[in-house]
Amino acid sequence: MRVAVIENMKSTPLGPLGIALAEANAEVERFRPWIDGQLPSGTGSHDALIVLGGEQNALDDENHPYLPALALLMRDFAEADKAVLGICLGAQILARAYEAENRLDAGLEFGWQDVSKSESGKSDPFLAGLGESFTTFQWHSDTFTLPASATHLAASGITQNQAFRIGRAAYGTQFHFEASSDIVDGWKSEFRTTIERMDASWLGRYDALVKAHAADADATGAAIARNWVGMIVVDTERLAAVG
Repeated sequence: MRVAVIENMKSTPLGPLGIALAEANAEVERFRPWIDGQLPSGTGSHDALIVLGGEQNALDDENHPYLPALALLMRDFAEADKAVLGICLGAQILARAYEAENRLDAGLEFGWQDVSKSESGKSDPFLAGLGESFTTFQWHSDTFTLPASATHLAASGITQNQAFRIGRAAYGTQFHFEASSDIVDGWKSEFRTTIERMDASWLGRYDALVKAHAADADATGAAIARNWVGMIVVDTERLAAVG
């Protein structure tokens, strides 16, 4: 199993996704187009695609000229019936790939928050093992409309489109389920100034917030990660060609 991971900025670890991929003996190949513009040349060399978050918006082609090609790549993987996962910016790019509207500065969500399943989300395998409402980490102000071909899976009080599915296994999540408590603790220190601008009291409340929410969010992340990795189908023709 080979999985391509697209990073869009520094300090975007895989968290529970990395654990689930290791459990599945997956080979992970990382791409950093925000540095060198390089992306996978197509869908043939990987069984799945993960696109992580970033500080840019999904329409910032002027400063990040690889974004249109990344949107097309996500759609190509989805149309090839390969598992796709877009997280935060990645979800916004997946929505763009399917002609949805990207809405910039539509509403800030930051910190551990509750997200609720839609009726479709209650039966979708991506969110299996979670309650009708679950805790996860948020860090975004942009959002998107739901692509016409998508199934809506989850919402929050501020952002209607928190999770969606296209086809069999192409998923987008506005929330950062991959942000384990260890990752958030690192972000707290590395992005302190940015956090203080968003919520001046959050760092002062951090220990109490961790105690109240981090364990539940970690359980959410682990469940979703394993659910999605379980949807990856290994391309046996590719394996035969290389083996």
